[in-house]
Amino acid sequence: MGVLTPAHVIGATLTLLLFIGLGIYSGKKVKNDADFDTGGKSANALLVAGSITGTLVGGSSTIGTAQLAFTNGLSAWWFTLGSALGCLILACFFTKALRDSECTTIQEIIRVEYGQTAGVVTSILTSVGIILNIVAQILASNALLTTIFGLNSTESTIISIIIMACYVVFGGVKGAGLLGVVKLFFIYIGVIAGGIIALKQGGGLGNFYKILPHQQYFNLFSRGFGIDAGAGLSVLLGVLSTQSYIQAVLSGKTSKEAKKGAILSTVLIPPIGILCTFIGMYMRINYQSMDAAQVFPQFVIKYMPPIFSGIVLATLLIAVVGTGSGMALGFGTIVTNDIYKRFFNKNADGRSSIRVTRITIIVSLIISAIFANGNLKSAILTWGFMSMGLRAVVLFIPMCTALFYKGRVNRVFVTASSFCGIIAMLVGKVLNFPFDTLFLGMAVSIIIIFIGSLPILNSNNIAKIK
Repeated sequence: MGVLTPAHVIGATLTLLLFIGLGIYSGKKVKNDADFDTGGKSANALLVAGSITGTLVGGSSTIGTAQLAFTNGLSAWWFTLGSALGCLILACFFTKALRDSECTTIQEIIRVEYGQTAGVVTSILTSVGIILNIVAQILASNALLTTIFGLNSTESTIISIIIMACYVVFGGVKGAGLLGVVKLFFIYIGVIAGGIIALKQGGGLGNFYKILPHQQYFNLFSRGFGIDAGAGLSVLLGVLSTQSYIQAVLSGKTSKEAKKGAILSTVLIPPIGILCTFIGMYMRINYQSMDAAQVFPQFVIKYMPPIFSGIVLATLLIAVVGTGSGMALGFGTIVTNDIYKRFFNKNADGRSSIRVTRITIIVSLIISAIFANGNLKSAILTWGFMSMGLRAVVLFIPMCTALFYKGRVNRVFVTASSFCGIIAMLVGKVLNFPFDTLFLGMAVSIIIIFIGSLPILNSNNIAKIK
């Protein structure tokens, strides 16, 4: 295992202090709940991209990708490939419709079209997927903090949620966008340097190909087409069904800037995944008995200059907590707008709304931390893929029909599609189906929505349109 020197710790500590300071500074720019939830709709394309990548490029995209590449090779790339495709579709087909809806959350879009019950049910079901994604980031953060500071899992978890809270509680979307841009810059430097070092030290990709089993390490579907294609689809649909990314495009000052930000994210994300994959492959060749979760941080310690290594490790930690805090921000926005303002305080002012959102963020982080401590040996990407899939099954089809097929689906069937879809997906996992059960959950959801759109069940809504 790599040994940390004082230079490593100094580099890491200074970088962490920089990000925490930026998070607190961004909080001074927040004047009302609109600033917190959507940045006052004033973000340019770069800040929109920063908000998106600040959440997408986290533990799953970096540490989790290197971990899976260590055991399965090129199929680890699916998380970032799916993320990029999701951003492209978000830019081309959804940004304008989302902004034209004048809603703040996906659940609000569904509620406006299908009623209060549908909004509440989807809010509750989606919270499960969000918590699972935060769990993935805490697991990745634990691996890093154990490496950097030698902390135990409980200490690492506490520090992780404190940094996550600082990242987003103060500045909301404005903080996430600013920190996302800075973080992405640091990540790119670290990952490019790491990828070059791995390829150079390992004799090039050709040498990787000679040494590693081809079918396992140079096959995008090495775990089986149903598993890996489902994983990519989970992430693609998960991006389109996640509040954090919807908030990012809503924060753009114009639809054009929002689209440009999403497209910029499409371009920036895949290289991070493939370079992390090369790092995982290199470590597999040279350290076959290593704990897979430690592959990326140990590579950084072993092969990068100490100060730079400390900076990269701290940036990886920020990448992890950025994703976790971005998920928590989306969760807080959903609870505030779709539950608190609807049922507890319909006349809530901006200050009370921000307070409830911040409290909800902290509560979600604590719940996730408790859950993560009971699953310390889990694969990081397993939680990432599952989280994306759950959110997609609950929200994607109802959101699409609410945006593009107004008045043509019976609201009872919309609620049933979300509930039955997630049940089908979870049952499939319990029964250990030989493919990603996202396919099963989406199929059930689509069938129920199709039945609910039949004229005999929906004649009143169609008559209203006419």
